[in-house]
Amino acid sequence: MEIRDLLLMCIEKNASDLHLTVNEAPVLRIDGRLTRTNLEVLDKADLKKMLYSVLSNAQREVFERDLELDFSLALPGLDRFRVNFHLQKGGVEGAFRRVPNEIPTVEKLGLPQIIKDLARKPNGLVLVTGPTGMGKTTTLAAMIDLINSERECLITCIEDPIEFIHTNKKSIIKQREIYADTHSFAAALRHALRQDPNVIVVGEMRDLETISTALTAAETGHLVLTTLHTPDAPQTVSRIIDVFPPHQQQQVKLQLSDCLQGVVSQLLLPHASGKGRVLATEIMVATASIRNLIREQQIEQIPTAMQTGLQYGMNTMDSCLKGLMQKGLITLDVAMSKTKNKEEFKQL
Repeated sequence: MEIRDLLLMCIEKNASDLHLTVNEAPVLRIDGRLTRTNLEVLDKADLKKMLYSVLSNAQREVFERDLELDFSLALPGLDRFRVNFHLQKGGVEGAFRRVPNEIPTVEKLGLPQIIKDLARKPNGLVLVTGPTGMGKTTTLAAMIDLINSERECLITCIEDPIEFIHTNKKSIIKQREIYADTHSFAAALRHALRQDPNVIVVGEMRDLETISTALTAAETGHLVLTTLHTPDAPQTVSRIIDVFPPHQQQQVKLQLSDCLQGVVSQLLLPHASGKGRVLATEIMVATASIRNLIREQQIEQIPTAMQTGLQYGMNTMDSCLKGLMQKGLITLDVAMSKTKNKEEFKQL
């Protein structure tokens, strides 16, 4: 069994992930569910040999030093894969996330039209949030592709690792990979401000320095697109403020209230038919009233402002879940498992 055959099977079965673990047959994730294959079980030695076959000498050294390795893998004629190698009880194991070659459009992803308006902003901060594996990177890629098709910009992307490959259309796109092209998100972001970009894309805001530099970049006339692992807009605002020490938080509230343009939170839910997944989104647009709530740190009032901000393209996750359920795209059980306020949702 070769790794290429397994990745081919992943593409043919339209799986999002392939998991290779010791003493287990290869496992695919299809429509969010783990699916065991009936292939041969891989022992420790065979699996290590198979996984090491795709590593360069430099990657092997890094993995054996750090015991962790993230990289992207492109095999001729196949989709790209975002790969993580790690150890479990001393055995080498691998997780492969599939990244299609074709960048989907906003329409194809089923994203609301307001996403296009956010991508067309001349400056400020736009955040795409949600748990891991909910398509944040794909949404970012669709927004970058829209800018690339419509505007003459210099777009600097800082990624770990590079997933979707962009080709220059109207814009010039620089894709920099952490560890291969730069040492860290924070370092790359600091230097990006000297590279004359119009748009800066940060794969993930992980630490105080990255968040601080991203806010500064958004304030100084750049459009900054980035992701955070937060479940909704209010928690996203809280997370950014809480990262900073108490004596800086007042300043950060002012910064964020000035430069934030919008937050898109998303979930991928199982389709009612049992096949495929459905995208659910929550949108917060930074209107004057939202900016004021951030300045005053009245975060708990943001959901109410979002419910009354329909004309600006806002909606809460609960109202999106209600709409998807009424269209028969998701079941009541799925909607109830994701709603914030179960009693209120029953009344809806």
